[in-house]
Parts: sequence; C-alpha cells; structure tokens
Amino acid sequence: MGQLLGELSGLYRSTEAASESYNAIEEKLKKQRKDTRRAQAGLARARTALADGRAHAGQLARQQYRTGVAGGLPPAVRMLLMRDPYRFLEQGHLLRRAADSQAAAVRQLTSGEKQHATAVEQARQSLERQQKLAEKKKRQRDTVRAKLKEVEKLLASLTGEELSRMRELEQQRTDAAQRKLMESGALGGPASTGQAASLQGRRALAYAMDQIGKPYVWGAEGPDAFDCSGLTARAWQHAGHAIPRTSQEQWRRLPHVPLNQLRPGDLVIYHSGATHVGIYAGSGRVVQAPRPGGKVKLTPLATDPPIGAVRPDGTGQRVEGAKQAR
Repeated sequence: MGQLLGELSGLYRSTEAASESYNAIEEKLKKQRKDTRRAQAGLARARTALADGRAHAGQLARQQYRTGVAGGLPPAVRMLLMRDPYRFLEQGHLLRRAADSQAAAVRQLTSGEKQHATAVEQARQSLERQQKLAEKKKRQRDTVRAKLKEVEKLLASLTGEELSRMRELEQQRTDAAQRKLMESGALGGPASTGQAASLQGRRALAYAMDQIGKPYVWGAEGPDAFDCSGLTARAWQHAGHAIPRTSQEQWRRLPHVPLNQLRPGDLVIYHSGATHVGIYAGSGRVVQAPRPGGKVKLTPLATDPPIGAVRPDGTGQRVEGAKQAR
C-alpha cells in the first residue's frame, strides 16, 4: 500500500508540475497577444502615415506640373522677358520654397516606407511568436490531460477498502511529518503561536479562507475553482498586490523568508521544482488547493515537504495582534 501511495503521490506531483508549466505558457501567451496587438496597431499607423506621405507627394507633383514654366529658358532670360522683374524674384522665392517642401515630402515618404517595412516585419514576427506559443500551450494541455488520465486509471483500479487504507496511511504520514516539523523548531516559537501579519497578508489570507471547499481545477484562478497558484495569485490580487501567476515565478521573483519567520499571508513553496504553493495561515497550517480531485482546504504545513517561503509584500505594513486562521 505504501508503494501505491508513493506512485499516486508521484503522479499528483507530475500532474501539478505539468499544470504549472501550462499556466506559465498561458501567461506568456497573454503577454504575446498584447505585443501582437501593439505591433498591429503600429502597422496600421505606419500604413496611414505612408498613404498620407504618398498623397502629399502626389499633390506636390501635380502642383509643380501646373505651375511649371515651359521652354526651359534660363532664369536670367525669363527675368528680362517679364514685365515685372520683382514679381519674378518673388516667384523664384516661392519656387524655392516649393522645392524645399518637395524635398521634405520625399524625405518623409522615404522614411514612411522604411517605417512601414519595419512595422510589417515586427507584426509578422509577433504573430509568429503568438502562434508558436498557442501550439506549445495546446501540447502542454494535452500533457496535463494525459497525466490526469493516469491518476484516474490508478484510482479506478483500487477497491473501496484499498482507497480507505491509502487515505489512512497518507494521513498518518502527514501527521508524523507535521509533528516532526513542529518539534524540530524549524518554524520557530513566534511562528507557531502567531506572528503578526501585514495588512495585505491578512486580507490575502481572509480571501483564501473564504474559498475553502471550492474544487481544484488545473489552470483555474477563480472565482468558482482554483489550482494552487491560481488561489495564491488571486488572494494577493484581492489584497491589492499583484504577484506572478505560477508557483515557480512566485518562488523566483518574490522575497524569500526563512520558515522560522513565517507570518500569515506568506506563501509556502513545495517540491524541488517549486511546483506547488499554499498560503500560510498560522499555527503551522496552510490554505491550499491541494491536487486534482481535491478542494481548497486548511491543512498541516507538512502535507508535503516545503522548500521555503516567500513574502509578496516584503516589509509591508504590519498589523499587530492579527488573528490566526480559524
């Protein structure tokens, strides 16, 4: 039975790792979609500017044709033939201005063509990256579904008595691991009795506690279902502090804190690949969306071996005497 429990736990871990990878790809895809929209908007502006430049250049060409002097006589001869030489000089000044305007129009048109070509290439590359990410997301989705089928297949192969014995063994192991953690002093005295939470940490924890009983669904971030990092990200968003979407990015980008300095609202990270996360609730417990088929619940911190913890709001405002999770 212990071997079966180990196999099932391994399947759950690999499924959650695949789910977090899916979430990471989805976050990249969201960003790439924004980049693609910006690139396409830039292309539209470049097209408009190019069309305006061409229209302006055409207008100048037509104007020059209408006002041009036939015969190609030298300027000095044309001046002698005119009744009003001063008018010729004035006309010459206007012609120079027109020539300058034409040169500016040519430069603008040339620049517009270059900008348009650049915008076309940027939009093409951005759309190509978006398509590749969408294909990668689909492959990762299929990977998650395949792993979930493995879990379902293993569970379906067990009798009711075997499932009951497995749950009992899992609970015994969790209780033993929790006692060992609490007795080791790894959480420290203050953490076990209730270290003060920050204002935002208190709000994040309150939100997470309100989600208890909602189902775990991979890729979900509320309000009706959550995966592990979907719950933590949404809880801190509710508290007014945006954090990365995935457990790996939460572990990589947020400030680390020792387990013996944990306070409610901090995030506890699990597994070597940082593929699982829960919200510390005080007294050695966490709120978490545990795994496929489970529900958001309050559990011992040592349900799985933690690799560390992070504090989303760093040294945010503290609220002395914050209540512990119920």
